[in-house]
Order: sequence, then structure tokens, then C-alpha cells
Amino acid sequence: METIQIRYVNDTIEKLTYIENKSDWIDLRAAEEVSMKQGEFRLISLGVAMKLPKGYEAHVVPRSSTYKNFGLIQANHMGVIDGSYCGDNDIWRFPALAVRDTEIHVGDRICQFRIVENQPPILFEEVAHLDGEDRGGFGSTGRN
Repeated sequence: METIQIRYVNDTIEKLTYIENKSDWIDLRAAEEVSMKQGEFRLISLGVAMKLPKGYEAHVVPRSSTYKNFGLIQANHMGVIDGSYCGDNDIWRFPALAVRDTEIHVGDRICQFRIVENQPPILFEEVAHLDGEDRGGFGSTGRN
């Protein structure tokens, strides 16, 4: 089992927990009251700073209900937090774009994260031809 060091910026949000056998994504909560108008962008504080295990990065994405419940989309579509973002003031934030006027309250679950091992070193080998079979181009697997 891996250990993540975590610093809570304040005591207004619930402590993070990993619920085994339910999902390997961990919910993150808004750590501030936010009022946004349609079309507005804001970095919403998630109230935590973490030191990830060596060799890991975190992937942060919206929860499936974030758009429906809050009218927010994540402006960068998926956040990647690398292991070097680990200081006391490296507060995790959610880059939100409001598609309608909305209110987010302290403790609202707006996104989730998981940790993933860093990509191993890669060597690119240039070749004249690839030996795989062509699939037919972008979007070639059909509509169903």
C-alpha cells in the first residue's frame, strides 16, 4: 500500500479517505464558497497539498455529476499533478469553467483523483514501415 502525505489548508473540508473495493478514484471537495456567472473561469481551491509517493503522478478529473449538478467543466479536461508539486503552498485547485450561473459550497464534491505510476523512459526508434495492420483511420471503429 502506498502512502501519501497530505496537508489540509483548513479544517472546513472532510478528510480524504480511500474506500477499498468501491472505486480507486478519490473524491476532492471545494474548500471555498464560490459563485460563478456563465462563461466565468476560476481556480477553485480543493484545500489540500500532497506529497505523492516517489514515481507517481495524480490525475484529476471532474466527477460524473459535476456538469449536471454545478454546470462546470474542467478547463484543462484532465489535470496532471506531478510529484514535484509537493510543497506546503502547492495547493490543489480545480480549473472550472461555468456553463451556467452556479454556486459551489464548501464540501461539495466537484472532482476526483487517482495516482498513476510515471511513464517509464522511452526510446523512439524510427522505421520506414510499421508491421501492424491499418485500422482505417481516425474514428474507424464505427458509431455504435
